Amino acid sequence: AGSLMTTRHSQPQSTFAKSLTSSSTNTPYFKAAESTELPSYVTKCPSNGLCSRLPPDCMTCNTNYSCIYGKPATFDCRVKPHVHCVDQHNHEQENFTINMTCQFCWQLATTDYVCTNSTSCMTVSCPRQRYNATCTVRDHIHCLGNRVFPKMLYCNWTGGYKWSTALALSITLGGFGADRFYLGQWREGLGKLFSFGGLGIWTLIDVLLIGVGYVGPADGSLYI
Repeated sequence: AGSLMTTRHSQPQSTFAKSLTSSSTNTPYFKAAESTELPSYVTKCPSNGLCSRLPPDCMTCNTNYSCIYGKPATFDCRVKPHVHCVDQHNHEQENFTINMTCQFCWQLATTDYVCTNSTSCMTVSCPRQRYNATCTVRDHIHCLGNRVFPKMLYCNWTGGYKWSTALALSITLGGFGADRFYLGQWREGLGKLFSFGGLGIWTLIDVLLIGVGYVGPADGSLYI
């Protein structure tokens, strides 16, 4: 009886010991695999380039609270782990400074960021329409605050209609509604066609409106 009790208790103990042994031997393997993985930002960081030209995702900078808005300021920065860069003398460094203008990202010039376009708003309207865009600062530009920000922009997309073509059709074939048909305004085109250009009055008015750009494509796009 004593030997039976011993063998029954010894079996789960040996199984538990094996599970401990297997888990302890596997633990260093998983740690080593995790340590070899590189962060996602490393793909955006050029290797052995100038530290001052690194994208903002590759560095960490201290905020300069003494900077004056609109004035040049110096910021102390440090490269993130796994990022390698050099100075002007081709010496590798981790700590460096960046000179930039003290201003927020949404206050940058329009050439320093890229925004989404809208193809649903009317570009030819009075007053001129705006749309909500999402803008992203270019990689080589440094600024304060969020690098992705919303902004209200004027509608500025084009559908491929030419102003010169519309004006030429209005002058030559405007009495038949060719200019309105070209701009995609079918109802106005049919009205001009069956009224002979409003006995010439509608034709003259359209020449002036298209000439000054008040009448544009029906889809709301800009002329090219």
